[in-house]
Amino acid sequence: MAILVLTVTAAAALALVGGGPPPAGASACSVPLFAYRGGTVIMNDGGHLARVRVQIADTPDRQQIGLMCRNTLDPDSGMLFIFPTPVRESFWMKNTLIPLAIAFIDSNWHIVRIIEMPVAPDPTSDDPSKFPLYDPHLPFRYALEVNSGFFKTHEISEHAELRFVQESSRQGSPTPIFLP
Repeated sequence: MAILVLTVTAAAALALVGGGPPPAGASACSVPLFAYRGGTVIMNDGGHLARVRVQIADTPDRQQIGLMCRNTLDPDSGMLFIFPTPVRESFWMKNTLIPLAIAFIDSNWHIVRIIEMPVAPDPTSDDPSKFPLYDPHLPFRYALEVNSGFFKTHEISEHAELRFVQESSRQGSPTPIFLP
């Protein structure tokens, strides 16, 4: 099976983007803007709870862009990649200007692997050999990207249980997608 490399990282000044000067190489970073749906991922690891407000990347174009070209990411924010069926794919840090951590999540909403992903030495390079591939070596259905160190800080480890609540498209209460 060929490895489909998903570009890890995102659109622009949406709800998750902060200000400040762009990092070196950021001027060469440009991606399409998307209107992302949102929600909240709630993690429980033996009583250690953490919540992350997420933008949802559930189409190939949104998954390819991910968190590209963002200068910052709020501490309690991230991106949730949703695949229609379990996949075995790799992520990379092309055009990703901030260090991230990724949790690969199975169909039952359990974390199967967490990987820290540092910024590449030249994140806007056009040479694919300059980017390591981040692969859990296990099938996964969801992937959650957050700021580097988030999982350690919140004591969330592999095998943690998660649930996801999608924001409602109309005003009112959120729509539960998965409640364990």
